[in-house]
Amino acid sequence: MSKELPGKKLVIVESPTKAKTIRKFLGRDYIVESCMGHVRDLPQTSKDIPEKFKKEKWAQLGVNVDDGFQPIYLVPKNKTKVVTQLKDKLAEADVLILATDEDREGESISWHLVSLLKPKVPVKRMVFHEITKEAIEEALTEFRDIDMNLVRAQEARRILDRLVGYTISPVLWKKVAYGLSAGRVQSVAVRLVAEREMERLKFKKAEYWDVSGQNEKEKVPFQTRLINYQGKKIATGKDFDAQTGQLLKDKAKDILALNEDAAKKILNSIQGQDFTVSEVEEKPVSRKPAPPFITSTLQQEANRKLGWTSREAMQVAQKLYENGLITYMRTDSTNLSEQAINAARKEIQSLYGKDYLPEQPRSYAGKKVKGAQEAHEAIRPAGTTFVHPDEMKGTTAEVKLYELIWKRTMASQMVNSEHKQLSARFTVGDATFAASGMTVEFPGFLKAYVEGSDDPDATLEEKDIKLPKLTKGEKIKVIKLTSESHETKPPARFTEASLVQTLEKMGIGRPSTYASIMGTIQDRGYVRKGGNALMPTFTAMVVTQLLSQYFAKYVDYEFTSGMENTLDEIASGEMEQLKYLGEVYSGDEGLKKHAEKQDKNIDPEMSREIALPGLSEFSFRVGRYGAYVCRKDPKTGADQCASIPDAQSPGDMTAEAANQIIDQKLNGADAIGKDPVTGLAVYALSGRYGPYVQLGESEGEDAKPKRMAIPAGMSPETIDLDRALWLLSMPRTLGQHPTLGKDIKMGIGRFGPYVVCDGDFRSIPKTENLFEMDFKKAFELMSQPKKGRGRAAPIKELGQHPQLKEEIQILSGKYGPYIKCGKVNASIPQDKKPEDITLAEALAFIEAKMSSSPAAPEKKTAAKKTASKVAPKAAVKASVKVAQAGSKSSGKAPTKPSGLAVKAPPAKASTTKTSVKTVTRTAGQTVAKPAGKAPSSVAVSSKKPALKGGSASAQPATKPMTRSK
Repeated sequence: MSKELPGKKLVIVESPTKAKTIRKFLGRDYIVESCMGHVRDLPQTSKDIPEKFKKEKWAQLGVNVDDGFQPIYLVPKNKTKVVTQLKDKLAEADVLILATDEDREGESISWHLVSLLKPKVPVKRMVFHEITKEAIEEALTEFRDIDMNLVRAQEARRILDRLVGYTISPVLWKKVAYGLSAGRVQSVAVRLVAEREMERLKFKKAEYWDVSGQNEKEKVPFQTRLINYQGKKIATGKDFDAQTGQLLKDKAKDILALNEDAAKKILNSIQGQDFTVSEVEEKPVSRKPAPPFITSTLQQEANRKLGWTSREAMQVAQKLYENGLITYMRTDSTNLSEQAINAARKEIQSLYGKDYLPEQPRSYAGKKVKGAQEAHEAIRPAGTTFVHPDEMKGTTAEVKLYELIWKRTMASQMVNSEHKQLSARFTVGDATFAASGMTVEFPGFLKAYVEGSDDPDATLEEKDIKLPKLTKGEKIKVIKLTSESHETKPPARFTEASLVQTLEKMGIGRPSTYASIMGTIQDRGYVRKGGNALMPTFTAMVVTQLLSQYFAKYVDYEFTSGMENTLDEIASGEMEQLKYLGEVYSGDEGLKKHAEKQDKNIDPEMSREIALPGLSEFSFRVGRYGAYVCRKDPKTGADQCASIPDAQSPGDMTAEAANQIIDQKLNGADAIGKDPVTGLAVYALSGRYGPYVQLGESEGEDAKPKRMAIPAGMSPETIDLDRALWLLSMPRTLGQHPTLGKDIKMGIGRFGPYVVCDGDFRSIPKTENLFEMDFKKAFELMSQPKKGRGRAAPIKELGQHPQLKEEIQILSGKYGPYIKCGKVNASIPQDKKPEDITLAEALAFIEAKMSSSPAAPEKKTAAKKTASKVAPKAAVKASVKVAQAGSKSSGKAPTKPSGLAVKAPPAKASTTKTSVKTVTRTAGQTVAKPAGKAPSSVAVSSKKPALKGGSASAQPATKPMTRSK
């Protein structure tokens, strides 16, 4: 390596964690630095656009659509320091090595780095799909140039997303409500969710009955089900039309739908008779394992098994990749390298034995989604030898996801599972019953991994449904006959897992976009979660209706899938970037003219309204302050309207619920009583943000009634006066903490009921009766360790701080591991392993953090509180010395903290500094050149909502580039 690359080498990667891992494999001649992701992007606000472009018609797009779709690239404020540091490091180097990810995003980052840094030394592009010593050493011998086809494909995607979002979104602002957004992929995903909700609204419930028997032979119980009576098949749920609730027309003649009377009549006619075995069939069944994970299937399984969102799954996977534990996590190829197959087969033979190893390795290269990149590999454990999950070090979340990937990879290279399937038919009078069973003869790959379940052994038991040995013609004893009512069910709402699966099947989106799509449609208020289900808001229904009617082409599934395929063609060099952008945006059939035409055709009043099936007497609308429902006054014909609570989903709306919302708004709620202390009326109401109780009237200039949310599980109808007054007494003091001498209080906040003492909070479990919460129970809750919302178990616990009297823990956070002591959070230097931190080191880091933190502004009552809560710094320093002395006596040298990361206070939203670079192209290439001095300070209005346009690509959310009026 040294012969090819003499002197100092600067290696640039995207993240600090990745840099830290790669440093371990390189020598002193390598400087490894992180660029922290993308270093340039299109303007985020109109304030960012350079003065010389602001008068151009296309300026608000950030793309010169009149001259070759040239983008304006800017260095965001938070990246100027990073770019400066990289330039300083480059000045020390003899070679620049770009080691960003091997996908389009990574290729684009490398190209932008070259454009910004303008290196005068040789530039090498280095790619690898896993961060192991072998992979890094091999990559250092196989350099290549930046792939401009990949760069152009990423740039085309970014520009396309900008053009679609920034062209259609303003139409939504004018016709529906300001601040709404449209996106190339986002709007299609929302359409899927909204259309599923419409299917649920159109669904007609149907009732049907069945007859079943509890049978037994040789003390082996089994169940049978009536399948045929007098030559007609007994109807099940799938035989009914979802929109009419009636039997499907093509099946009505040959199918018998049982009602209660018919079911009981059949049951009575065969009561007391034995079943005769009329047919027995036994056959072997072999099941193949699922292929290794690709990005979409990993997100689906993490959602099903771990309950994670797509975004959470990808964040954890990113950490695993950067720490060298798995291969690259954004891939749509199911292919496994020879190295991976050999490692898996060796592990299988060692752990499970030869019987679980197929003679030939399994190949999944052909099983891929459209547009898959075979140069990539499936997601699998990294290296030539896989780390066993029991030996892996990491956070709880990282261990769980790694185990999932490890098991799936193992199973993909194991033998089939072998089953024996037994089915039987029984006759009794005019009735035919059926029973089926399945036994696992050999578990095969199921020994390692069962799709959709966490416990393989438990799942094997569930699948092992045994039937006794049956012979044709023999009589079977009936223990009990029963009839039962069933109802057909509407189509299930999407989950993140099923929506990602559907998008993938349609060819919409790519590995790098799925997590962003899921996050975007929720962050922007189009979809919310109810349990694990994705439920559209009324805004989503209205926007989908408008886009489907006036911009049908741009939310069409085939058209969007075609866009993805064209971007793939640009990446492979088969399609010219500028030609395609011109076809989509410009010309008589382009997006620009279409949007201008439809802007004139759309009636704003009609566009804000949607009719729901079965609720024709109501109109549902979206306005400036959210969704509301209206009905006509029977006497005057005037609209009677009221806001719809945010928690109300369109699919669950009924006439009763709509009338109740409007009646409460018009008539006001009847008071449930009066407060004996103030004499004010007490109300139990429902509002946009859910149910609540209120003390006093809400009308009048000085009206400021006290309100308190009604906890989950209760409704305004079930609240009586005593409970309402009890809720309105929040926060209430339950008693004094015996040690701290502070009051323990109870309250209800954004995340539900809680108890608090001296700023330390604990959530009240849902299993507790809120109205029975007393001091004893509250004290028990306060005595328990604080769990936090979704926080993983501590990496390490070091004991109590000698002065602050707070527990010292090492936790894993969003930006890496850190030390927590009460309200003090101290960073851990990158060269330190969190599990190796000693108490003395932790105390030193805590003291350094406290010393560097800016003093809080003085308050009149602050002095006394501070004195009781925080020990003097001198005392803390003394405690550090004592702890360090202890370390010395035990033979361990204390480590002096250095390079501590101290977070600066957040910048105000009102100002932004942006370094500006503009680009021009020559002969199809894009070359960076200075655009003059960038504005030193650019004001950004915080009053207007952000334009959330564009698709769900891995880019920051954007803001509307419109001038304030």
